[in-house]
Amino acid sequence: MTPRDSRPPRAFHRGEHLRQAVTFNAAFTALGLANDMDKGIVDRFRSLPMPAMAVLLGRTLSDLTMSTVTLVVTSLCGLLVGWRITASPVDALLAYLLILLFAFAMSWVGAAIGLMARSVEVAQSAGLIWLFPVTFVSSAFVSTHTMPGPLRTIAEWNPVSGTATAVRQLFGNPPPAGLPTSDTWPVVHALPYAVVCACLITGAFMLLALRRFRRITLG
Repeated sequence: MTPRDSRPPRAFHRGEHLRQAVTFNAAFTALGLANDMDKGIVDRFRSLPMPAMAVLLGRTLSDLTMSTVTLVVTSLCGLLVGWRITASPVDALLAYLLILLFAFAMSWVGAAIGLMARSVEVAQSAGLIWLFPVTFVSSAFVSTHTMPGPLRTIAEWNPVSGTATAVRQLFGNPPPAGLPTSDTWPVVHALPYAVVCACLITGAFMLLALRRFRRITLG
C-alpha cells in the first residue's frame, strides 16, 4: 500500500482558502442589505438624523468583523492540517491585513449588488454568481500557464490573483516546485498591485452603493 500523504492540501498549503473564505462573505453583504430593505429597516433609518454612509458603513464593517472571525477559524483549521507560516511575524500580519482589506473591498461590491437587487431572492443569486468566475479565473488554485492566451491575461491581471500571490509571498508559502511562474507586472509587483486594486474597488463600489442608497431613500 502507498503510504498516506500527510501534507495539507496544496491550496491550503499556499493559503488560498483564507482569501477565498473571506471573499465569499461578500454574498452575505448583498443578502443582508437586500433583507434590510425588504423588512423596512432602511425606511426606519430615513427618519433618523444620520448620514446615508453610516448605514452602509455599519453593514460593511459588521461583515468585516465576520470576515475576521472567518479568517481566525480558517487559519486554525489550516494549522491543524499542517499549514505553516514560514515568514516573519510582521510579514504574516501584513498578509492578514491584506486579506481583510480585500474582504472589505468585496463587501462593498456585495453592498452595491444588494442595493440594486429587486428582491432578497435576486440578491442571494446575484451575490454569489459573480464570485465564481472572479475567484476561479485566477492564479489562486491553478497556474495561469495552463490557461489559453486571452484567459491567461485576464487571470494574471485579476485582483484575486494579485492578492493570492501577495499573500503567498508574505506567508512564505512559495508555489510548488516545478510549477512555472509568470513574470508579468501584477505577479512581480503583487503586493502594491493588490493594495491598489483593493482601494480602487472599495472607492468605486462605495460611491456606487452610496449613490444607489440615496436614490432609494429619496424615493
